[in-house]
Amino acid sequence: MNGLGYTVPALASVVAVVVAELAWLRTGLFRRRAYWITMAIVLAFQVPVDGWLTKLSDPVVVYDPAHLSGLRFPFDIPVEDFLFGFSLVTAVLLAWLGAERRECAS
Repeated sequence: MNGLGYTVPALASVVAVVVAELAWLRTGLFRRRAYWITMAIVLAFQVPVDGWLTKLSDPVVVYDPAHLSGLRFPFDIPVEDFLFGFSLVTAVLLAWLGAERRECAS
């Protein structure tokens, strides 16, 4: 069952957020420079914190290896953490843009 518990939902979350933006919301978020700067800032904090929490030498957070892809980079960070991070931050920004759009329309 390698990866089914965490990898598949992580990948599905990315697909769902990207499809929501490109096929439904169409906010243009992915074309905004500010979005990519935001993602870089998120990564600048996520890498050291997540790296410390998930380091294999002395982990604070322990994942069941049967539910991960096994891909870890950098600092032993499971790639699934980056996928969920992308999805969560992007979904929040899309929700804000959607709320702003509704507010301007009323």
